[in-house]
Amino acid sequence: MAAEKMEKIVPKLKAEEEEEEEEEEPIDMAVIIKEKCGEEHCTKYKDRLDECNQRVKSKNETTETCFEEILDFYHCVDHCASKDIFKHMK
Repeated sequence: MAAEKMEKIVPKLKAEEEEEEEEEEPIDMAVIIKEKCGEEHCTKYKDRLDECNQRVKSKNETTETCFEEILDFYHCVDHCASKDIFKHMK
């Protein structure tokens, strides 16, 4: 009964609940920049990686991996993205 009287006098605050619902996930600019580099700047390495993946998937038994192609592609993406990523740091 005391709680009911208290609610009539002091209304419950719902602002905190609404704030939590309205918060959006922050955008990671590094991911966006790296994706752009992979699609626009590092196409040669991406093509080589795709060719390797197709070759490996087409074989039933193989010891071949695309490790070198992955490293080359990631190196290119990181090198390209490094120019712009730190501009977006706070």
